[in-house]
Amino acid sequence: MAITPSISAPVTKKPAVSPIVIIGALFFIFGFITWLNSVLIPYLKIACQLNNFQSYFVATAFYVACLVMAKPSAWVLKLFGFKNGMSAGLVIMAIGAIIFIPAAITRVYSIFLLGLFIQGSGMAILQTAANPYITIVGPAESAAKRISIMGICNKMAGVLAPIALGAVVLKNIDAFTTNLAKLNPAQKTAELNELASRVILPYILIVIVLLILAVLIYFSGLPEIDTDHEDETVAAANSGKTSIFQFPHLIIGVIALFFYVGAEVIAGDSIISYGASQHIPLSTAKFFTSFTLSSMVAGYIIGIICIPRYITQQKALVVSAILGIIFTIAALLTHQYASVFCIALLGLANSLMWPAIWPLALAGLGRYTKIGSSMLIMGIAGAAVFPPLYGFSVDHFKASMGQADAAHMSYLILLPLYLFIFYFAAYKYKKRKHVSA
Repeated sequence: MAITPSISAPVTKKPAVSPIVIIGALFFIFGFITWLNSVLIPYLKIACQLNNFQSYFVATAFYVACLVMAKPSAWVLKLFGFKNGMSAGLVIMAIGAIIFIPAAITRVYSIFLLGLFIQGSGMAILQTAANPYITIVGPAESAAKRISIMGICNKMAGVLAPIALGAVVLKNIDAFTTNLAKLNPAQKTAELNELASRVILPYILIVIVLLILAVLIYFSGLPEIDTDHEDETVAAANSGKTSIFQFPHLIIGVIALFFYVGAEVIAGDSIISYGASQHIPLSTAKFFTSFTLSSMVAGYIIGIICIPRYITQQKALVVSAILGIIFTIAALLTHQYASVFCIALLGLANSLMWPAIWPLALAGLGRYTKIGSSMLIMGIAGAAVFPPLYGFSVDHFKASMGQADAAHMSYLILLPLYLFIFYFAAYKYKKRKHVSA
């Protein structure tokens, strides 16, 4: 049974720039900011002299903001609307980026984490606005296609971000780390301070871009959408509903998103450090995140072509979960470049999960769409939980297995995540559709 659109998006006047273009620019920006973390993890591990577990708190600080800010984000959008809320999110992200300047000057890890948390808070507002907007701005059955287009904007930024930042902050990093071991404490401190200062100029540029985009969004003709309106069918179905928890497909969808984002960020943010653990030079490994995100872009293109013409959103999610399981097992059974290649291919498996989970989880929510969206944003906190667990596993087992094998076998954490996503796609959501019919 096809899901009928539950929300209208009335437009009072035709904007000069298409809403799709504006939202695409937003997805590019927060994709760029998000995937800088893949370089910041190995960079701050060296600059602040951290272990694996500590270095992955880069992801925790950034993504836990989505859990903390999910409810406030819904409040901000209710108060200011989608357009002004997006501008506010960009300004908050700029404030977080500014904090990187004193963090770099003092080389204090906790200040870096504060900056990342504030950036993540701004991103939570943007995500809460942009994802339901693009989901309901057109026909429900093609929502995954529209989100796939946004995903290309997001992941193309992710391809560029680690290359751009890595070229600056990880320049000659292999020689740097070799030389660092030979220095006395005073010389070592001076070199680490110089390394930390490399991040200042890139983040000044990021602040400028974020503020310019915030102003452009504020003065744009981006139309508001009415997420409280329900068509007759959805209104009748929801007449007896008094709580968001009466939509079990949403609750399971939030958990599936929680697991998916954890898996995606592990695949993208750990691959550089994993490559280095496999005795691949860091000067080469710094490009690996771009390979992961390039495979995601390929998956998005497949989604745009195939959804819903050849495959439904639900079946696409089933296939994606199966591919995640296959590529994870392949990574565990291979080594060095072959294993790294399998981790990069997880980008292909992950690509259609976000575009599919959102419309499946939001289907039929009607007036509960805003709160449902904020709950899905809370699911992004999976990236705050699972990458540090991966890092902890590496630290825990490296004494007995060695760094290379510990980093390798710690990818076992991905299997239960993909299995749950398969459960949601193949059984839980399918059951919901059957009941709705």
